[in-house]
Amino acid sequence: MKRVGLWVGLGLLIVGLVATGRGGPAEAQAQKTLVIAIGADQTGMDPQTVQNNESGFVMSTIFDSLVNYRPGSSEVGPGLAESWTVSPDGKVFTFKLRRGVKFHDGTPMDARTVAEDLDRAINPNNSCFVPARKGVDTYDEFTFGSVKDNSVAKMTVLDDLTLRFTLPDPSAPFLSSLAMIWQGIMSPAATKQYNCDAGQHPVGTGPFKFVEAVRNDHITVEANPNYWGGRPKVDRIIFRIVPESATRMLMLERNDVQILADVPPSDYARVQNNNALQLYKQAGLTILGVAMSNDLGPFKDRRVRQAMNYAVDKDAINQGLYAGATTASQGMPPVLWGYNKSVAPYPYDVAKAKALLAEAGFPNGFSTDMMVYANPRGYNPIGGAKLGEAVQSYLTKVGVNVKITQYEWGAYLARFRRQPWEGFAIAGWSGDNGDPDNFLGDLFEWDIANGRARTNNTSRHHSPAFDRFIRDARRTTDQTKRAALYEQANKLLHDDAAWIFMNHTNQVRAARANVKGFVLNPLQMFFNMELVSLE
Repeated sequence: MKRVGLWVGLGLLIVGLVATGRGGPAEAQAQKTLVIAIGADQTGMDPQTVQNNESGFVMSTIFDSLVNYRPGSSEVGPGLAESWTVSPDGKVFTFKLRRGVKFHDGTPMDARTVAEDLDRAINPNNSCFVPARKGVDTYDEFTFGSVKDNSVAKMTVLDDLTLRFTLPDPSAPFLSSLAMIWQGIMSPAATKQYNCDAGQHPVGTGPFKFVEAVRNDHITVEANPNYWGGRPKVDRIIFRIVPESATRMLMLERNDVQILADVPPSDYARVQNNNALQLYKQAGLTILGVAMSNDLGPFKDRRVRQAMNYAVDKDAINQGLYAGATTASQGMPPVLWGYNKSVAPYPYDVAKAKALLAEAGFPNGFSTDMMVYANPRGYNPIGGAKLGEAVQSYLTKVGVNVKITQYEWGAYLARFRRQPWEGFAIAGWSGDNGDPDNFLGDLFEWDIANGRARTNNTSRHHSPAFDRFIRDARRTTDQTKRAALYEQANKLLHDDAAWIFMNHTNQVRAARANVKGFVLNPLQMFFNMELVSLE
């Protein structure tokens, strides 16, 4: 083990020396190594068992899904399937797979091996059935339906290269959901080898192959020379874990890293004023807020939750900390169809907040807790701690005294998603598939089949009327009708005030000017990195 650690350290030292121009004859070789700085470590790299951006950043270079998003968009295009058909009733999806593709471990990719992997998502008799595993965050039931409420898809292998899914009800987001990184296809041989837990040994079919992961330091992937989409233009990518934004920025300026996954607004001008750097920016599929425990403490009363929204000057925070991010009023960003333009953000109104608190039985306010994290997120580039402190200062003015506790990101997720916490917690979301259901359904819907909030409904919002809107929209294939249902759901959600709705940020990344072919994807993942080169 010591020898391996020494080799890793020397390898990284060599990469760093060459990247800064001190590598002598090896410089040409090192130019094919791309280093990306991310703010927190991955928590697993099995697509079916994890839901956080850092894990997704890495997995998006390793895995393909049945369908992939087209470069720079959330539009679905070919992936492991070259083509597909959808029945007129929206229930039957038939995929024709590529011929000759292999997983990184040499296992042939065909309808049978893909079905063997996805059987983990839909078959409760599978020994590796993901929805039954404790401690994992999975999109499987979101995509394929639940066994418990008889909504699960039926999967049929028609021949070596043809795979069919038959849904009991139409699912408008199904195709887009299949393209999510969380539905990347893992080699079934790897799942068997690691006893259903290949999260630290990922084996996909994508443009890069996993090499190693050193906890809280780096993850390395290398080019897949046989990638069906063409050999990558760099030989390897190293994801460096660098929690401090100031350190990440210095590393980019020194050319120790070539891409920053997250950039705080305070550094935008610094990047733009440096000719050696370039800033990438586009409207983000994001939402940021402060979740409240809808079922515990004072927050059980909707008037209290509304009071919290009136108590915080969101416009001031968004201008001062987020470079003018768009103030939020509902559960999804305005760039998506289904956004309700008639719903305005809660205005800053201390008198209104105090009146609602008194009406709810808290004329003198109350004391509570807030959970925060330090690292940046795509939807929160300044990190959770700074936002928590800003919100805390406003709540004090209406008699709500907040004790802040900061957690490491992995511990934060475990507590936030799996424990019945009470009080406030920094919450946010980056879109996964470009569909409104991915925001409203994921973040605020009740899991009726399991009798609990869905994994990412961390505020534990529970409104049968809201849930009906979401279910009806999901089963409707007419987008105009779906949009109208989502608009109604957004109005109801605004009034329920499940969160203190804060903002929608832009997606912003920074890179060295010699990085070519890099294109932002609205879903924030590092898709299509085989097209990126270093000059």
